[in-house]
Amino acid sequence: MVSGPGASLSEESTHDVADPAEGAASTSGKAIEGRSLRQIAWRRFKRDKVAMAGGGFVIFLVLVAFLASPIVKLIGHPIDAFNNDLIDPTLGLPIGPLGGISGEHWLGVEPTSGRDIFSRVIYGAQTSIFVAFLAAAVSTVIGAILGLAAGFVGGWIDAVISRVMDFLLAFPQLLFSIALVSVLPDTFFGLDGRWSRMSVLIGVIGFFGWPYIGRIVRGQVLSLREREFIEASRSLGARTGRILFRELLPNLAAPILVYTTLIIPTNIITEASLSFLGVGIEAPNPSWGGMLYDAKSYYQSDPMYMIIPGVCIFITVLAFNLFGDGLRDALDPKAH
Repeated sequence: MVSGPGASLSEESTHDVADPAEGAASTSGKAIEGRSLRQIAWRRFKRDKVAMAGGGFVIFLVLVAFLASPIVKLIGHPIDAFNNDLIDPTLGLPIGPLGGISGEHWLGVEPTSGRDIFSRVIYGAQTSIFVAFLAAAVSTVIGAILGLAAGFVGGWIDAVISRVMDFLLAFPQLLFSIALVSVLPDTFFGLDGRWSRMSVLIGVIGFFGWPYIGRIVRGQVLSLREREFIEASRSLGARTGRILFRELLPNLAAPILVYTTLIIPTNIITEASLSFLGVGIEAPNPSWGGMLYDAKSYYQSDPMYMIIPGVCIFITVLAFNLFGDGLRDALDPKAH
């Protein structure tokens, strides 16, 4: 046993070091837990109030698209119901200020026909959301598969896929879409009318959109295929399909998800443009682009008829862009 001033100092030092640890354990009551990448991304995304607002509006718009029929039945009017008593017989314009806006017709009525604009805007949202989302899904699936194949296999497969992507990227997409949609039959995939035309637009827009995501996936695969975890999978005898879909694809989920959210507003604009030019959703079926085309003859006498669908397109595209930008920043591993 050692005695003296040195032993006393040693005991005091040991006691001082042990106390903070015990105090920390007693105050916290639990061990420090690490955060997953998903939790870190969600924490970053929540700090971006603008992106959160955009995401909230996107969720609201998706709900409106899915619930369009019950919404119109509850608080709207049939989209094909003519209300001639709300139209000035001399001028053909809605009776009342701001295009006939009232408690019965929240966004007014159309000139000449008197159809309820609110109901047509709701169904127009359904058209835009369905076409944009499903076309983005088509582009994502085709682009991801071909991008994986081009980047991982390489050789002549990479050369062929890359040249096809370059050709489609240089092709006048809008002009060819107009020509293609114009010659396709009205009945498609066993559907007719509005849903047939929507399926045609989904196929055309989705086909021309895949090269963008294909180039992104190919570039990411070129940098990932030489990583240690890929070499380890090869050394263990993993087949090409397993490496592609079990090893590479999960590491590409973030850029694919971000690009998908950014291509959706582009698809909305493309659908509206085709409908405005008369080769998209055919009248009398509602579409934001078609409503803008009908409103061009009344922009001076009834400006609200043009402003309402134009504002809908603007706010929707802006919300998706804000949401996509925030998601990209949240999933960026280099962000702080």
